[in-house]
Amino acid sequence: MANRHLRVAAYAVCVDDGKVLLARWLGPDGKRWTMPGGGLHHGEDPYDAVHREVEEETGYTVEIERLLGIDTVRDRTPRRLGREADFHGVRVLYAARVTGGELRHETGGSTDRAAWIALDRVPGLDRVPLVDTALSLNAERPPQGRLTTPPA
Repeated sequence: MANRHLRVAAYAVCVDDGKVLLARWLGPDGKRWTMPGGGLHHGEDPYDAVHREVEEETGYTVEIERLLGIDTVRDRTPRRLGREADFHGVRVLYAARVTGGELRHETGGSTDRAAWIALDRVPGLDRVPLVDTALSLNAERPPQGRLTTPPA
């Protein structure tokens, strides 16, 4: 039987003047762009977590404008000794705008770079699927907070 692993995370979708704020994640398969945000600490509210994570990864403070939606992923991932984990990720996505701070890169964390990227350049980036999901939720703003079709 696979070990079960649940991870709840919160992310900010900051789009301004045709650009989106992204952070470059240091994943097991290399560096890929993602939305600024990350996992909740035990007992932490997603609203508080997204503020903390954005500041850690980008240097910015943000104001949450609205809840965009909740996205889930499920995957089986290999673990040590030939075992695998049944991973279930729950991602809370908020529309946000930068209200203070200065852009900087995180050091010693899960990301190594933060940048404003032109929206028309995003398809050419090495990115995690969450970026496409977040941008689709931001564009469509579905009333139920869930995409009915996967992002293109």
